[in-house]
Amino acid sequence: MNADVVARLRSTFRTGRTRSVEWRRGQLNALEAMLLNHKEQWQRALGEDLGKSPFEATMTEIYPVITELKHTRRNLKKWHKDQPVRTPLQFFPARSWVRYDPLGVVVIISPWNYPLQLQFSPLMGALAGGNCVVIKPSEISSAVEQLFAELVPRYFDQEAVAVVTGQADAATALIDARPDHVFFTGSTATGTAVAERAARHLVPVTLELGGKSPTYVHNDVDLHAAARRIVWGKFVNAGQTCVAPDHIYAYQDIAASLAEELARALRESFGARPQESEDYGRMIHTGAVDRVSAMLPAKGSEQIVCGGDVDREDRYIAPTVLYPVAESDPVMSEEIFGPVLPILPVRGPQEAVQRMLTRDAPLALYIFATDKSVRDYIMDEVPSGGVSIGIPVAHVGSPYLPFGGKGASGQGTYHGKWSRDTFTHQRAVLSKPLKPETLGVIYPPIHGAVKSVLDRATSPVGDKKRRAPGS
Repeated sequence: MNADVVARLRSTFRTGRTRSVEWRRGQLNALEAMLLNHKEQWQRALGEDLGKSPFEATMTEIYPVITELKHTRRNLKKWHKDQPVRTPLQFFPARSWVRYDPLGVVVIISPWNYPLQLQFSPLMGALAGGNCVVIKPSEISSAVEQLFAELVPRYFDQEAVAVVTGQADAATALIDARPDHVFFTGSTATGTAVAERAARHLVPVTLELGGKSPTYVHNDVDLHAAARRIVWGKFVNAGQTCVAPDHIYAYQDIAASLAEELARALRESFGARPQESEDYGRMIHTGAVDRVSAMLPAKGSEQIVCGGDVDREDRYIAPTVLYPVAESDPVMSEEIFGPVLPILPVRGPQEAVQRMLTRDAPLALYIFATDKSVRDYIMDEVPSGGVSIGIPVAHVGSPYLPFGGKGASGQGTYHGKWSRDTFTHQRAVLSKPLKPETLGVIYPPIHGAVKSVLDRATSPVGDKKRRAPGS
């Protein structure tokens, strides 16, 4: 069944219909219409799956897509036209350029935590690249999945864009159908399995994964302002964000004060009873509640600065700050992916860096420091997919920046023109007329004068006789 979908779309691609700018622009317009014409349905679906308020659904899912779509549509023709490049002198007369050719059939496998944004964003890049696309939304965010299944055939070119629903075996079957590219967003464990499966068929992949994204807070910042921003980035979507601040390394002199400021910022954001706040979301399912709550210290522990309450039936975990935390505590054993924020005191940026380097490169790195030398030191020493200074998460929302991981947090980038590079083949072209013939000197038999010129051009470095032809 899924193999048939890929084969059907490949037949469409081979007709050439998806290559025109008009077709690409038309599909981007369809994406915009499908999103905005059904805005309230998307909001309800996101509320059902993740407890998102209409405002949060719009701010974190719908608005970022519209912003990037307008940017992509505005630059569509410029990004995808042939790019002239220089030609080496020895090939003159000739000219060279790079073509941005569509890949063919692209499979996009999206996650449940931002099921709208993380499907539409790569989708617009694939369509702008002139590809046929198979969408595989997550079955876990079932309300959004059902809406995709209902609306995609109504808005897009049905012979070029298809949606496939179902469990993990549906995604496996799509990979086994040997598409031209697989774009996956999800956990590192599942991403590894996707890459291994795709490698069997030599299908290239883009992997957008995760990891424990650290935050460093220095002793020269406004703690209240920093706390407000960290709380926003950490607890949006109940902490279920791949680039959420996972934990904080705080300069030991201010760590306790920061913990109190974070608790204060949480009260300012969600009130004394966060479970009753319409601005606070829910865990995706009770299994996620069980996993994250198992990381918490015992109720009444002095580590719990605020929060710690769990209501399994409501899929609720209170926004929680823990301090002081050690690297050996359960909450530091894996990516939290929930509303629990541990604070680890350190003696300074050097110790923070040392600790960060014991883990895989994270998807994001956050730095709160006024001293530029501190910021530069951490950026120079700690590899990561991206960096934000003074604000978490925000870099993901810019179409002018590439988004992607490094090592275990992912491979490949997208957003804006980086989506162009991901979803096209950069094809080298060199064109040289048959006349005049300028290459005769390198055709066999090779004359001594030609050998002498080549020998001089490739003589050892420092040789006084070494000089380039024509010098």
